[in-house]
Amino acid sequence: MTDDWHNGGFGIYIHWPFCEAKCPYCDFNSHVTRFIDQDAWKAAYLSELRRVAEETQGRIVQSVFFGGGTPSLMQPDTVAEIIATIRTLWPTSNDPEITLEANPGSVEAGRFAAYRDGGVNRISMGIQALNDDDLRQLGRLHSAKEAIAAFDIARKTFDRVSFDLIYARQNQSLADWETELKQALSMAIDHLSLYQLTIEDGTAFGDRYARGKLRGLPTDDLGADMFDMTQQICADAGMPAYEVSNHARDGAQSRHNLIYWRYGDYIGIGPGAHGRITSNGRRNATLCHSNPQMWLKAVETGSAEKPRERLTRSDEAIEFLLMGLRLREGIDAKRYERLAGKPLSIDTLSHLHEIGMLSETESRIIVSDQGFRVLNSVISDLIDA
Repeated sequence: MTDDWHNGGFGIYIHWPFCEAKCPYCDFNSHVTRFIDQDAWKAAYLSELRRVAEETQGRIVQSVFFGGGTPSLMQPDTVAEIIATIRTLWPTSNDPEITLEANPGSVEAGRFAAYRDGGVNRISMGIQALNDDDLRQLGRLHSAKEAIAAFDIARKTFDRVSFDLIYARQNQSLADWETELKQALSMAIDHLSLYQLTIEDGTAFGDRYARGKLRGLPTDDLGADMFDMTQQICADAGMPAYEVSNHARDGAQSRHNLIYWRYGDYIGIGPGAHGRITSNGRRNATLCHSNPQMWLKAVETGSAEKPRERLTRSDEAIEFLLMGLRLREGIDAKRYERLAGKPLSIDTLSHLHEIGMLSETESRIIVSDQGFRVLNSVISDLIDA
């Protein structure tokens, strides 16, 4: 049990909490501020890395992910020093994946070259839409033309570039999405993240929806048709889904995100960052203070993390299901049994298989194409059995 995290690997997540503007659909821990003391933030990240390195010495870092917020607002020398420090504190794999998220409005050739020279080898761009009207509705500050220009800069600077799009947007037809998706595939290098618009409580969109002011959202049937079409078109283009919302050419899957979905361990550093760290054979859930200034101050006393939660075996098994069944490869049934101390219900597995929700093999539990449309229900049935 001590070594279960080895099945998923080990990575480091760095959260940069600042954006130029808050998008109305976003429920991430992101903040808009007029002044950022880059030196103070760099010192805090380095201090936190040294703190968590003490309890994870000897682990091999397979990936580093700078997420946000908008990490492309970080000074390149800050990113470079964080990467260099990680390399001194832990051994790394021969070719660690080091990803930085970027918004098109913060992209310029010199800055991207500096990130590359500092050790970043993969860019994930938040493009979100390829037409100006929808970009405005989504609260994005860039135009479609600027997004394409930024993507071209990224493509010329990095071998690996992914970008995000949101679909099932207001007043978007199936034909509209088909046209946009094919345009995206014509641009794509090796990876796309394609998310259905979800309305989250506590966001500007959530408030508008509650007041009946967010009109033109697709019906459930149209959303399902968009999902099905996305799977087919991407597969035909050689970029099949390897996870519910992520598509890649063979070998180009996000190694960092696979650590999450394969239920490995990862360190979360920065305001609001989550982590999972195994200690003495049990996983601990970590969570940092979300307020940026509170986090920055807490780093000084080594208390940037809230008190850890030691997960029960049941917690671990449920998390393994929640994460692993998102993947097209499914989960190892025996690994679940080791975590839970018991196998999944044979009756429930048989029922889900009979109604076409699962595509079981002898050793793995895999959600079928039909099951992916109602994934939350499939997982709920397995957890409740």
